[in-house]
Amino acid sequence: MTKKDKKLHEQGVEIKEEQAQPSEHGESRVSPSEQLAAKDEEIRSYVDRLQRMQAEFENYKKRMLREMAQIEERIIDREILDFIPLYDNLQRAFANYSDETDAASFVAGVEKIFAQFDQILKGKGVTAIPSEGEMFDPTKHEALLSVESSEEKNTILEEFERGYERNGRVLRPCKVKVSKGVQDTEERKEES
Repeated sequence: MTKKDKKLHEQGVEIKEEQAQPSEHGESRVSPSEQLAAKDEEIRSYVDRLQRMQAEFENYKKRMLREMAQIEERIIDREILDFIPLYDNLQRAFANYSDETDAASFVAGVEKIFAQFDQILKGKGVTAIPSEGEMFDPTKHEALLSVESSEEKNTILEEFERGYERNGRVLRPCKVKVSKGVQDTEERKEES
């Protein structure tokens, strides 16, 4: 094999013995049109492969999206199944409650349902975010009001809506009233 043949072979051009034409020095040569045809065939082969791989990837993406949607649906179904007993118990409590029924026993029944609900949330890792008396943390609290008070500045005075977190991630921030602290007497004099 000549140097030229080796170079063509390394470039991926197949040389067939019957296509090779002997040169003046006894070397076999491939005509430029044959080389071009071989390269065209190689390019078509790569383009075909690329198109197939692209189609396979698109199908893979579509399949993954379908599977993710199915998994999401199963997770939602599982979550709903945890809350259905609470709904059933509340429905029973209201169905059995009438004007003649003892209100205290009704309240006791609802308290049991509330305890059941609390256990479900705890089982899922959901905890209430502490707020009243704590220092304001913008990652966990949302200040709705800021008022002067005898408390230290940025102390939470009141909780309007409880916040929750799960595994250290805030699900819903607490909505709170925050202390501005006590204004200096000089500031008060200037305002007067």
